Amino acid sequence: MKYTESDLERATLEWFAELGYSVVGGPEIAPPPDGEKPERANYLDVVLVERLKCAIAKFNPEIPEEAKEEALRKVLRVPTTSPSLIVNNKVFHSMLRDGIDIEYKRTDGSIAGDKVKLLDITNPDKNDFLAVNQFTVIEGRAQRRPDVVIFVNGLPVAVIELKNPADVGATIGGAFNQIQTYKNDIPTLFAFNELSIISDGMEARVGTISANKEWFTRWRTIDGETIAPNSLPQLEVLLKGIFEKKRLLDILNNFFVFETDGEKITKKLAAYHQYHATNKAVKKTIEATRVEGDRRCGVVWHTQGSGKSLTMVFYAGKIIQELDNPTIVVLTDRNDLDDQLFGTFSRCSNLLRQTPKQAENREQLKEYLKVASGGVIFTTIQKFFPENGKGGYPLLSDRKNIVVIADEAHRSQYDFIDGFARYMRDALPNASFIGFTGTPIELTDKNTRAVFGDYVDIYDVSQAVEDKATVPIYYEARLAKISLNENERPKIDHEFEELTEGEEVERKEKLKSKWARLEVLVGAHKRISLIAHDVVDHFENRLSAVEGKGMIVAMSRRIAVEFYNEIIKLRPNWASDDNNRGFLKIVMTGSAMDPLDWQKHIRTKQARHEMANRMKDPSDELKLVIVRDMWLTGFDVPSLHTMYIDKPMKGHGLMQTIARVNRVFKDKQGGLIVDYLGIAPELKDALAYYADNDRKKVAIPQEEAVRIMLEKYEVVSGMYHGFDYKKDLHGSALERTRLIASAMDFVFGLEDGEKRYIQAVTELSFAFSLSVPNEEALRIRDEVAFFQSVKAGIRKTGGGGGGGPTDEDYQEAIKQIVSGAIVSDKVIDIYSATGIKTPDISILSDEFLAEVKGLPHKNLAFEMLKRLLNDEVITMMRSNLVKSRSFAKMLEETIKKYQNRTIEAAQVIAELVELAKKIRAEKDRGKDIGLTPEEVAFYDALCVNESAIRELGDTTLMQIARELVSMLRKNTTIDWTIKENVQAKLRVYVKKLLRKYNYPPDKQENATQTVLEQANLLCKDWSGDN
Repeated sequence: MKYTESDLERATLEWFAELGYSVVGGPEIAPPPDGEKPERANYLDVVLVERLKCAIAKFNPEIPEEAKEEALRKVLRVPTTSPSLIVNNKVFHSMLRDGIDIEYKRTDGSIAGDKVKLLDITNPDKNDFLAVNQFTVIEGRAQRRPDVVIFVNGLPVAVIELKNPADVGATIGGAFNQIQTYKNDIPTLFAFNELSIISDGMEARVGTISANKEWFTRWRTIDGETIAPNSLPQLEVLLKGIFEKKRLLDILNNFFVFETDGEKITKKLAAYHQYHATNKAVKKTIEATRVEGDRRCGVVWHTQGSGKSLTMVFYAGKIIQELDNPTIVVLTDRNDLDDQLFGTFSRCSNLLRQTPKQAENREQLKEYLKVASGGVIFTTIQKFFPENGKGGYPLLSDRKNIVVIADEAHRSQYDFIDGFARYMRDALPNASFIGFTGTPIELTDKNTRAVFGDYVDIYDVSQAVEDKATVPIYYEARLAKISLNENERPKIDHEFEELTEGEEVERKEKLKSKWARLEVLVGAHKRISLIAHDVVDHFENRLSAVEGKGMIVAMSRRIAVEFYNEIIKLRPNWASDDNNRGFLKIVMTGSAMDPLDWQKHIRTKQARHEMANRMKDPSDELKLVIVRDMWLTGFDVPSLHTMYIDKPMKGHGLMQTIARVNRVFKDKQGGLIVDYLGIAPELKDALAYYADNDRKKVAIPQEEAVRIMLEKYEVVSGMYHGFDYKKDLHGSALERTRLIASAMDFVFGLEDGEKRYIQAVTELSFAFSLSVPNEEALRIRDEVAFFQSVKAGIRKTGGGGGGGPTDEDYQEAIKQIVSGAIVSDKVIDIYSATGIKTPDISILSDEFLAEVKGLPHKNLAFEMLKRLLNDEVITMMRSNLVKSRSFAKMLEETIKKYQNRTIEAAQVIAELVELAKKIRAEKDRGKDIGLTPEEVAFYDALCVNESAIRELGDTTLMQIARELVSMLRKNTTIDWTIKENVQAKLRVYVKKLLRKYNYPPDKQENATQTVLEQANLLCKDWSGDN
């Protein structure tokens, strides 16, 4: 069966016909003399004027004719409003949504102001919906013919570009490029464009005129209730999901924003999950705000990175329309989050039809709430806590038309007894509440549900990754090895006593505890120096393969400054005192009381805002930042691909932090978390919240990326069979230039070589970017660079007082003792050091979540790591501190705790990978020798005795194993392991069997015991069945 682009075009028109659209061919309505039924005066006319005139007349019967004519002229002048296409598009969108401002003289001579409507939102069928194929536009010297154009009331609101499904070279990428060409060549058509659709028959995506390729996204549901099955064509789902008449009008009216940031304007369309979540939340809010409603509008859980802030904007914009301009109070629990969310709303003020306000203090908040209706007010939760000494919070407003939107609605402040909920009810007793969160509500959290109600919509991690709304997150565990310098250890107690001579015992003990805790260890100078070296090497390797940025999360401001100083020692050219220059910066707050060498890192709010813009700009030279708390929540930098964590974290805070690297950016394949402190156990606990909701596999383990990379490497290098490219790979510039030319010539000589090579090198490059800095990736780095150079060439060719010592004095001196006593000689990859192949399993995978639920499997690698990291690690049970123990002992215990954390990190990750490998290996071994898994287990038990192997041989031992399984299956009962008589009976059976086959008599007792122990492990489900 032959299938062409024309067939896909016909199918598209049939789907529109099913939706009730009129369908007509472009040539039929072409300008005269070409068209049989012309609807255009010339080929530059992109608006079907008579249809638009008819709609204006129908929707605006009270408006005088001359005013309607003026409105029509304003529409037709849109493409020439300014030289900027996006500005013209914004002007048109405002006309389409809000109507056209006009003035006319009344009969008494006065001037009336009014609006001319272009759409009838409330009565969809009164609008004119038309699908036209092969719509030719001639502008200047360019003649272009989009495949399908969708008109509403004569206005070309959508363009659909299709590619042949049967042609492997006709891709969705080609369709995207075609849209970009149209925008450049026939901008008049795109001044009116709301939706651009691209499809190659297999895939289908929707975007706006300002969207990059990665922001052309799938629309995966038709009705909003269920995700469409893969058996339905993506294009059919998208068209029926968006272009159903009522839904299309709703999207045009409520689900576009124009984000204005300086001179840059970005047009954004709601993704399918944002659209349907908004409408569900609006519906629930309408119910909750009725007289009989409970004022609880629900919770929207949309995972971090999936556009939660924009969903809040869409919700606010629509609820303002539906509830006749209520007052919206947007609540956050931190000033920096308040600023970030306020910035998002402000950039989208066109959708809100008003300018948001930020309450700087309580008095201003009270003032803003005095209005009868309207207003979008931003404030922090702290402003709703009573002032000192007061038991309650004063009434701010008893109006019912107030909707409170709480960001991250899972925090501890939502407490009815003495927390936010109580005071909020005091201040706004009749308001309604909706919560938005990027992480799920804990099952035990009753307060959040009491304030907001239950979920109204969930968009979890697996959906986001599957939709490519976010990228997968990968994990790499590293450790800066720490131990006590044996030469320094005897001096520690003496030096400490000398330093604190004359101090009270209680103060001495406090100083001991402070400097023995993890922060001091983490901040030891030698360790910071080691990690600084490691970060520089690691990040430079990452940048060599992946365009983007990095972030270091430090435990304290002191450590952040020391990290900066150590890194700058290694890379002086990364530093700059100019806020607008420099590769590396610290982002932190502080005051004039902080040390002098910190002051250059303490900036004003405006300076931090400018630095945030630098970080968000992929082309800016600022590539790496060091933070403690700032920028870890609500701060979006799509190009951020690597995060180095050296700070204890847990729960929602940890999940929010790692989500900084999951944003979509160009060809970014994933975000990487590099862990220097061993946060994996805390990560496991945090992921427990997801275990019931989100069990799907959301990412490929990094070792799988390495495997794919090596596979693709073999494919590419295999294409060079008969051509020795390695000979001159490291030759002179002349030799390498000739090598590339020769290689291009060789590839062109292969059958379908150009296409196959470009595809293979592209796939290799993607896998390579995920695998860096794995050793296998670094090993082939030069070859990959060569392959990419050849590919580029082919593409170009082919187309305290008292005067005594203060605590600060003591702390500085004790820090020197600690630093001198701690030996930190290298950063080690804790897997490579033990001979275990680095697993780098992707967090949130099926295996990880299964382990969270408690799979009890031991890991031999754990014991290996413990031996590597100095003797036995003390157990966590020894937590009661004895005041009189020596400073050296306290330091030693802290070091072991630190090591234990990192070993746990290794255990969490390696355990699962090793388990899976062992299970697979065992299954395969059984197949190879003709035994079931149970029989293999008993065979191994019998083979512990070498003399049995020598005397009986494999065949006999395998036969004994088979009979053992058969016998045990017949004779085990449900409770056999606790019934002595049954165990005795089994022991007799086993001994008889061993004697039958002449198993060495001196080894029979041990073998019997081993067999029964093995049975105890394997036979828990056997209950006497045959």
